[in-house]
Amino acid sequence: MKNIFIAVLLAGFCSLSGQDIKAYQFYDKKGKEVKTEKLVKELAKYDVVFFGENHNSSINHWLQLKVTEGLFQKKNGQIILGAEMFERDNQAQLNQYLEGKFDAKTLKDSARLWNNYATDYKPLVDFAKTKKLNFIATNIPRKYASQTAKEGLESLNKLSDKEKTYIAQLPIKVTLDTPGYQEMKAMMGDHAEGTKVMNFISAQATKDATMAESILKSMQAGKTFIHYNGNYHSKEFGGIYWYIKQKNPNLKMAVISVFESEDPELKVPAKEYSPTDFNLIIPADMTKTL
Repeated sequence: MKNIFIAVLLAGFCSLSGQDIKAYQFYDKKGKEVKTEKLVKELAKYDVVFFGENHNSSINHWLQLKVTEGLFQKKNGQIILGAEMFERDNQAQLNQYLEGKFDAKTLKDSARLWNNYATDYKPLVDFAKTKKLNFIATNIPRKYASQTAKEGLESLNKLSDKEKTYIAQLPIKVTLDTPGYQEMKAMMGDHAEGTKVMNFISAQATKDATMAESILKSMQAGKTFIHYNGNYHSKEFGGIYWYIKQKNPNLKMAVISVFESEDPELKVPAKEYSPTDFNLIIPADMTKTL
């Protein structure tokens, strides 16, 4: 009896240890699995790549770094990096760090870094530093986005000429035709006031439009600009992608969207799945960094 019990335990252990545990899976827009090597090869053909993220996903950030390293090799170093997590008025501090004039502590003390910078974004910045790559602080300073949410888009007209350099050229076009903005409106519910809703959406638009302008101004012929941003800023080809398309419809741009799944096989979700060019599926219980 004892031997039978041990045999059952061993069989269960072998079965468990033999199980293929997936940490991530990329798919193309048609739902076909894409290996990371093939993904990098495809991305090298684009002018701009948006790598969406869930801000607190460890595997998401690790893949951003690995894909960037692969793209650097594939493009012989002809890449530019940029991120939502750095604001335009902190570009000088970021440059000082990239050039070796600031150490990590000085950068932390002088720039507005996200709480998860050390674990999630510093590896990307350090890669740019080591390889002498441009890293663009693309986002609007948060205080101006907050001002827009409270006082409306028109309040930005009162800013000084210097302050306006940190924002996309005014006036910024805001329309509910932009993918994702109708969803934002619905999330606020029917009880929300019309002006409040549009101010909130306009604040999002100031971020998207500013990041789009930052990318367009920093692009260089022959180089791929890879931009790291929250998934919402490029999902369904909206947000930053949409604003760039308004200015330059001929650019070849790719969006990597991210989705969480309870399925251990990480198959394409049956619900709430709006694929873009490439789609990253990660486990819903993946380790979080925040």
